Amino acid sequence: MKKSDFHYDLPRELIAQAPLAQRSASRLLVVDAAARGFADRRFTDLVDYVRAGDLLVFNDTRVLHARLYGRKETGGAVEILIERITGAHEALAQLGVSKKPKQGSRILLGDNSTILVLGREGEFYSLRFESAEPLEKLLPKLGRMPLPPYIEREDKVSAIDADDEVRYQTVFAHTPGAVAAPTAGLHFDAPLLDALREKGVDFGYVTLHVGAGTFQPMRRDSVEDHVMHREWLNVGAELVEKMRRTRAQGGRVVAVGTTVVRALESAKRDGVVEPFAGETQIFIFPGYAITSVDALVTNFHLPESTLLMLVSAYAGRKLILEAYRHAVEQRYRFFSYGDAMLIFPKAPEGSIETPDT
Repeated sequence: MKKSDFHYDLPRELIAQAPLAQRSASRLLVVDAAARGFADRRFTDLVDYVRAGDLLVFNDTRVLHARLYGRKETGGAVEILIERITGAHEALAQLGVSKKPKQGSRILLGDNSTILVLGREGEFYSLRFESAEPLEKLLPKLGRMPLPPYIEREDKVSAIDADDEVRYQTVFAHTPGAVAAPTAGLHFDAPLLDALREKGVDFGYVTLHVGAGTFQPMRRDSVEDHVMHREWLNVGAELVEKMRRTRAQGGRVVAVGTTVVRALESAKRDGVVEPFAGETQIFIFPGYAITSVDALVTNFHLPESTLLMLVSAYAGRKLILEAYRHAVEQRYRFFSYGDAMLIFPKAPEGSIETPDT
């Protein structure tokens, strides 16, 4: 299987550059794999597709102010994107710089504090922030919201505005640690959550801290040769019990976002979701059977991306690419600030067969 098998053509003007005025005002493409049909709806119509007794599972990670700007001791500009915090004053990060810094060199920040380059681990640098304040307090002061690279603003340094500070964060964000938003959750606002509760839908939460690696292109032609980046997750005992009870009573588990799917599938032991906290490198692509959820709410993903492969594993590559072509024709908005899909898979109950590839 090649990454080009997951290519589709996307006009640049369909890449959403800013959020809509209201979170839940986005569109919703409903994909029914059993019927191989599509329905063009509004995101608020999600209420029509869930039932009393269903369980919506959200990712409650909170996005860090993970993008910083500094200068090398020699004067060259440095853009820093935190990948993950590894200690009170230490982090792994990607560095945007003309000449790669050496181990032992320093980066100067705007408050005159410094960062010591400890070394390099693959595409990431190990950094120590030489500040009296821990990173959890330093980043909100010096860092910026790390908008994805496909959101192109005229001035990168001042591109983040007050709207982004609010809108590139879900309304239920709780546990700091992500450097990218779990974007399917961005569509939910308080009135929609209230309407879902009134219908009898229950809510549950996982935490998966989305890493900067989610934006890294796949470098190998062969899908099977790709190695995923690491991300930290927590699936708690309360959620596991809610999932068990929901299905025992005939309800459905609906994942809000691919990060929820990754978390739940990583927590499976002998085919059953169990409480788990730790790292995952799980790579889900066609040939893998997703069994932890009964439906999926997700945004539209980049061509040839691992997230598009995950969605294809869930509902079938051919059908998903048909859905994407339909979305392009109907002028849906794509990626983080774009519109969403609601996917019902076709696998019959009890089947372990993978949807057609």
